[in-house]
Formats: sequence, structure tokens, C-alpha cells
Amino acid sequence: MALRGSKVWLWRWRRNPLKRRADRVEAWVVLGVWTLTAFVGMLAGTTVSRSVEDGLARERVEWRPLVARLDERAPGRASESGGVSRTEQVWAKATWTAEDGSTHSGQLRVPAGSAAGTPVTVWTDPEGRQVTRPVTESQAQVRAFLIGSVAGIGAAALPLVGGRALRRRLERLRMDQWDAEWSRFGPMWGRTTG
Repeated sequence: MALRGSKVWLWRWRRNPLKRRADRVEAWVVLGVWTLTAFVGMLAGTTVSRSVEDGLARERVEWRPLVARLDERAPGRASESGGVSRTEQVWAKATWTAEDGSTHSGQLRVPAGSAAGTPVTVWTDPEGRQVTRPVTESQAQVRAFLIGSVAGIGAAALPLVGGRALRRRLERLRMDQWDAEWSRFGPMWGRTTG
């Protein structure tokens, strides 16, 4: 077990006759790296989060539900009661008309056994292309927070890794200085005068 003294607040900036220039540089590097890491992480995280949330809000405004009609009977069979099964969903081809009058078709998830011509809801973008249902506002906030957090952590890792590499280089320089001084004064160790 290593013995450690009490923690001294701001020890890197206190006066000490044994402190070298490399120690002072390292103290400022540590402060700068942590400040830059926090700043870059927050900036990247909030920027990406806002961008994602704005994009999802734009989708909620632009994407519209349209009524599509099944081109053929959906695979599978209807429930025993003769109705359409609401639990089993299958892919079936449907056709819809966009707001601009153009006709589109695509595969949609529908209840198994649905008859040809059955109306189903399809979400489309302004050009009439099929899209997924847009997320709700609360889902958009959660998604934006998660994506922004990942982006912020990833961006903050860059200055942190750079700072660690710089500190490692400073440590190597400090050890080289100590080796040079030890080789100069080490042979004198244990000599007696007189």
C-alpha cells in the first residue's frame, strides 16, 4: 500500500523551490486541456443536439400521412373469426397519390390477410416518397440528447488524448533531465571531504 500525504488544493501552482520549468508547463497544460475538453465537449454536444432536434422538428412539419390502397391481398390469413388479424403484420404492396398528384407505390406493413383495396396509412415526405412515421416531440428530445451526448464525448476525447500525449512527452523530458543530473552528481554521492 502506497502512503500518500494529504491532498493540497492547487498544488501545481504553489511556490516550491524544487519545482522545475517542466512542472510549471505541465500545470498549465493540465489546466488548458481540461478547459478545452469541457468547452469542446459542450460546444459539440449542444450543436449536434440542436441540429438533430431541428431536423426531427422539420420532419414532423413536412412529413404527412396519406391513404394508400393495397394492390393485392396481403399474405397470411385472417383470424378464425373471419376478421383481419391485428397482431400479425406482414409486408404488402400498396399504391398512393402524393399531394402533387404523382403516383407512388411501395411495401407497407399491414395486418395479415388484408384484402386488395384496403386503405392503409403511409407517411410521405413532400416529394411523396415513403418515410417512417416522424418521432414525437418528447422522443425527439431524448434522441437529440443521446446523440448530442455521444458527439460531445467523442469531441471532448480529442483534446484529452492530445493533452495526455503532451504530458507523456513532458514526463519523458523531465526524466531525461533527472538522468542527466544524476549522472553528473551520482558519482559524487558518498564521497567524503577532507
